[in-house]
Amino acid sequence: MKGVVIKSTGSWYLVRTEDTQIHKCRIRGKFRKEGIKSTNPVAVGDLVDFELEPNKDTGVITEIHTRRNYIVRKSVNLSKRTHIIASNIDRAFLLVTIDNPPTSTSFIDRFLVAAEAYHIPVTILFNKVDTFSEETGDICEELFDIYTSIGYDCLAISAKEQTQISEVKELMKDNVTLFAGHSGVGKSTLVNAIEPSLNLKTLEISEQHKQGQHTTTFAEMHPLSFGGYIIDTPGVKGFGIVDFETEEIANYFPEFFELKQQCKFHNCMHLNEPKCAIKGGIEDDTIAPSRYFSYLQMVKGEDEHFRQDIYAAKKK
Repeated sequence: MKGVVIKSTGSWYLVRTEDTQIHKCRIRGKFRKEGIKSTNPVAVGDLVDFELEPNKDTGVITEIHTRRNYIVRKSVNLSKRTHIIASNIDRAFLLVTIDNPPTSTSFIDRFLVAAEAYHIPVTILFNKVDTFSEETGDICEELFDIYTSIGYDCLAISAKEQTQISEVKELMKDNVTLFAGHSGVGKSTLVNAIEPSLNLKTLEISEQHKQGQHTTTFAEMHPLSFGGYIIDTPGVKGFGIVDFETEEIANYFPEFFELKQQCKFHNCMHLNEPKCAIKGGIEDDTIAPSRYFSYLQMVKGEDEHFRQDIYAAKKK
């Protein structure tokens, strides 16, 4: 039998077949032994083959089909290297909030690099515009300008007030879409605004720490009444990039890739080399300092600065 993994809880997987039947499955032991470097050998969105167990209402996954793409990040489990968030995605939506909780440009850029590497289109959703002060509104506008100028779709939305939700739904129609972001950015509220019948649990922001509380524990795929599927994911504090050679990271910054042929050296790392077109782009304002700051963090293997001020790169 063949189906799509719609939920992963670590030990068990829910698999939906083409006739919409859902089966609870486990994985055959060999998947845990074949050199897999991820914490989850099977991810939501995977197309799998499975067999029903004799005299049981459960199944065993026997084969994982080749993934078209996936979003992967560094795992918090130190015994493994990676965690695959989801696979076979048509579009990813990254939810960003300016101050409630704050989303750093480092986090945004790492997610975009991970998506760029596997040719996954990303739309950045700046949520909670109904709560903006003049200052946070200005910050949002600047970020909006930075990412639209690179070529990313951006929308300023309010899940709570349902501002520009119809535009989000139009992009989701008949596609498999992933929602990602920090805890507390409003993913569950947005999903409920898009598909009220799902009635996902939501929690308030911790005022003391300006951080969200986890409401989604496991990634899960839900069907949409207007066509397509949504993958809701747990909120993450950080997004460590993996499986990249240092010299290829710049290729996943579209504005860097466009300029790098103008560098004096073909193998320029855009660090201290003379006549570097990327560093020249910073000087003439064609490359945002925050983007270059994120690039430096990745090349140097540094952890992202979760509470990094978005203007930090300008002050350096």
